[in-house]
Amino acid sequence: MHVVAAIAGVLLVMVTLWEGFETIVLPRRVTRRFRLSRYFFRFSWRSWKGAVTSLVPARFRETSLSFFGPLCNILMIGFWVIWLIIGFALLHWAAGSQVHAALGDRGFFTDLYLSGTTFFTLGLGDVLPLAGMARFLTVLEAGLGFGFLALVISYLPALNQSFARREVSISLLDARAGSPPCAGEILRRHADAHGMEALGQLLLEWETWSAELLEGHISYPVMTYFRSQHDNQSWLGALTAILDTCALVMVGVEGSCKRQAELTFAIARHAVVDLALVFKRPPIQLPGDRLSPDMLVRLHTILRDAGLKFNEGEASERQLAELRAMYEPYANGLATYFLIKLPPWVADKGKLDNWQISAWEPLGASFRRVERKERGRTDHF
Repeated sequence: MHVVAAIAGVLLVMVTLWEGFETIVLPRRVTRRFRLSRYFFRFSWRSWKGAVTSLVPARFRETSLSFFGPLCNILMIGFWVIWLIIGFALLHWAAGSQVHAALGDRGFFTDLYLSGTTFFTLGLGDVLPLAGMARFLTVLEAGLGFGFLALVISYLPALNQSFARREVSISLLDARAGSPPCAGEILRRHADAHGMEALGQLLLEWETWSAELLEGHISYPVMTYFRSQHDNQSWLGALTAILDTCALVMVGVEGSCKRQAELTFAIARHAVVDLALVFKRPPIQLPGDRLSPDMLVRLHTILRDAGLKFNEGEASERQLAELRAMYEPYANGLATYFLIKLPPWVADKGKLDNWQISAWEPLGASFRRVERKERGRTDHF
């Protein structure tokens, strides 16, 4: 039994330390089939979203789902700590419990208590190691505990900074693309004299954003579970809206930034496909088409009314369908897994953006009041 306990203790300590190294330090995707943290997140997420969809009313589900990422991240770190403490306790017990206890008790639970106080460097002194092996394990665990906690402290701010950088661009997209962001709104709102130049700059910024999303979410997969501040915004919805916009520009919007759209489309598509691979989400086709024939006609009408010249016809529709097939099935797979609703191609008529709505007034009343004032000043002059 002591030999089995020693082997189990060594394996538990080594596996936990390696899991922590891969999760916090190693900046690349781990392709190894067996990972404790991967199974922990998968099982926890399935249980959490199952409970939320079954027990929580629809209006509170997005808020409830937003708790999972931060909470599960803390629980994962807590499990790492528990596994390390248990692993060193098994090593102490396998070495013969070479300790002196103030109450005279010797056994596994005393070894577990010694391991816990050593890991957190409490130094209470009521249980002391006596022989060389026990002292070696105590010093080793104290050093590993100190280093492990230091890594954890540096890991959490990095996550918060990555989340903040991601959300800043999503928030900036609100006035440029609507809430939720739509490809039709992005093009319509960039249809003025210098709109295509501004659209090119926007797509350039989102090319960088997509690359940062890809690297950040592969290095820290837990970031994918962190949800945006508003229910109608998400990292996947914003990424899909940008891909939709690039596809439309590539098919043919006269005077547009086609080359920049191609570059942004490439990295954004790379991000959505790689993240689907990381979470083992195969591409799927949902029953309803996001861009139905009626929606496509409406989209053409909106672009035409905004003054944009869009290539129409069977060839353009076929090219657009081919581009959509390159990313939309992967986005569907991720959206189904994370319970995220993909944005439409065209915004609902009369729907206000998040920045136009106040919680203290009727829906859009403050914005409509300002709009009337501005219209009155224009009429006066």
